[in-house]
Amino acid sequence: MISGPLRVMLVDDHDQVRSAVRQALAADDIEVVGEASSGDEALRLAPQLNPDVLLLDLRMPDFDGLQLLRELVPLLPGTRIVMFTVSDDRRDVFEAMRYGAAGYLTKDLTPDALQRSIRGIRIGHLPMSRTMAAEVIQHLTTAARHFPSPPGGGDLASLSAREREVLGYLADGLADAQIADQLGLAPNAVEDHVRSILEKLGVHDRGQAARALRGLDRQQS
Repeated sequence: MISGPLRVMLVDDHDQVRSAVRQALAADDIEVVGEASSGDEALRLAPQLNPDVLLLDLRMPDFDGLQLLRELVPLLPGTRIVMFTVSDDRRDVFEAMRYGAAGYLTKDLTPDALQRSIRGIRIGHLPMSRTMAAEVIQHLTTAARHFPSPPGGGDLASLSAREREVLGYLADGLADAQIADQLGLAPNAVEDHVRSILEKLGVHDRGQAARALRGLDRQQS
């Protein structure tokens, strides 16, 4: 549980955008603790600052935002990384969530809406529009119907939406504590989800479960 003011870091290559977001987030319970104008700067500063929330631009000249996301996630297990971008391309949304983003917000939000979204993270809300969230769930459900059978003979389509989220993080190499931080869950809840995943898939370890999901990725690529 996050206590005290929410500590936010901004990663965007445009000075004016960062200034506008900083002003939009000005509140007693939100504190902008740092800014980065490039991917390299973000990789250097973010682990030092260890913010509660990191708002990450999707398009930057020196670094692809999704690649930067993949590099930041294991470095910041306690940070909610939220994409903050002008793009509402659903492919970007799906990829961002797959690589560990805790949410996806567009830059046309009003200051009040942005503050509400950031504050919601404190109580476990998903910082994303309802429309986007529904489409992400639909995407996961559709993908599940085409999951290959894992080595143990179980059915990946039998996993719940939350279990598929956990499995995605397992495939990315995250530990239980990191997954708990990303999803806003208690560590023992993640352990329960992992145990259920292994049982449903009929596999003996996390590696086999992760390979089942990677097999799906190869089929879809």
